[in-house]
Amino acid sequence: MNDTFTHKGMRKRLVDTLKKKGIADKAVLQAINTIPRHLFMDSGFVDHAYVDKAFPIAADQTISQPYTVARQTELLEVEKGDKILEIGTGSGYQTAVLLELGAIVYSIERQNELFKKTKLFLPKLGYRAKKLIFGDGYIGFEAAAPYDGILVTAGAPFVPKPLLSQLKIGGRLVIPVGDDVQIMTVFTRTSETEFEKEEYGEYRFVPLLGDKE
Repeated sequence: MNDTFTHKGMRKRLVDTLKKKGIADKAVLQAINTIPRHLFMDSGFVDHAYVDKAFPIAADQTISQPYTVARQTELLEVEKGDKILEIGTGSGYQTAVLLELGAIVYSIERQNELFKKTKLFLPKLGYRAKKLIFGDGYIGFEAAAPYDGILVTAGAPFVPKPLLSQLKIGGRLVIPVGDDVQIMTVFTRTSETEFEKEEYGEYRFVPLLGDKE
């Protein structure tokens, strides 16, 4: 699992690209600059690892575009020591970004093939989530709630109520909502019963799968 000077140079250029696209959070940019994204991708795509595009991974899923990863993470406003629930572990790349920021990460994956692969892979790179869960992201993970932040990495046709209920007061849910095209949406819990909602433009994600699919 090599991470060469060439890879590091490509990452630096990727970071420059993300800055030009408006990513300003220095900790997020440093995480992108640190993590060897090429190791999270199938070998056939290694040459494309530092292009700002999404690419296929196992189980008909994708590794998200670096800009999208950076933007979602920026919107989550992660502080060191925050307890974060990630819905959709996927390749583990977003998980690694959260861990680089010092978050305590719980992550749920619906696809068993990806879950088993990523659970073995992340520790090899030195990334240790608090818990990786094979299960239904729509219901969250009540056992470790409440969370400082919840990040959904797949397109949700609606906002799952369990995720809102598992936020701390002051916590943020970052979720792409919609069917074919999603609107990046941030919900901030302001009280036991109230949430503020903000929207941040259109994106395209693979769909969030539930137990019935």
